[in-house]
Amino acid sequence: MAQTEDRYRAPALDKGLDILELLAGIEGGLTQAEIAKRLGRSPNEFYRMLDRLARRGYVARVDGDRYALTLKLFGLAQMHAPPRRLASLVTPLMRDLAARTRQANQLVVFDRGHPVVVAQQEAPGYWGISIRVGSHIGLFDTGSGHVLLAFASPERRQAMVAENRDTGAPARDIPPALEARFEKIRAEGFEAMPSAQTAGVTNLSAPVLAPDGEAMAAVTIPYLPLVDRAEAPGVEEAVAALLETTTAMSGVTGHGTEDEGA
Repeated sequence: MAQTEDRYRAPALDKGLDILELLAGIEGGLTQAEIAKRLGRSPNEFYRMLDRLARRGYVARVDGDRYALTLKLFGLAQMHAPPRRLASLVTPLMRDLAARTRQANQLVVFDRGHPVVVAQQEAPGYWGISIRVGSHIGLFDTGSGHVLLAFASPERRQAMVAENRDTGAPARDIPPALEARFEKIRAEGFEAMPSAQTAGVTNLSAPVLAPDGEAMAAVTIPYLPLVDRAEAPGVEEAVAALLETTTAMSGVTGHGTEDEGA
């Protein structure tokens, strides 16, 4: 296998991808010399590559001699068919859910080791919790992550954990307590847990199911209690609306079609 990988190496492409992956995790950019140092190469090796990436719009010069990632890769990701099609299919349902619950909601998929927010619906009132589209969130400490893991086959779940570990996240296995929680989530059809990131917020999450019964996405309401309860339904009502919405989304994406046609 290693010989096959070496046989088809493309050093120039690898060099360009190394630069993009490095800059993706850096705020404020890096100089050519700093890029070379971090990648363990000579600065002269990156001059032409940086020039081409800048001319193609993937990086831009900032603060004189520093290079930073542009939003071009983000735009390309938004054009990627599966997430874009899924988001376009369920956006009206997300909008309706926000109106019914008076809360924001997000659509999250698992991609390359992380749950990723692919669509966001703002709360219709003045107050709500929002998160940027494209954000990577935790696999083990978020409602979305729990739902994506709970509604995955054991084999798929282990692959997701391994993929998460490969991204550089702290190495960990699923503890027995969390495995037991997955059973509860599957039985009830949703997760409700205090946010590990924002005090006072309860994450309500439920799966959008693929035809094989596994979660292809999760919808999460970061439930924020409001003083005026007449303006915002309670948690129980929000959960009921969430489950109705994700059931409708699963139907839109094909889950349950065979049963309905039988």
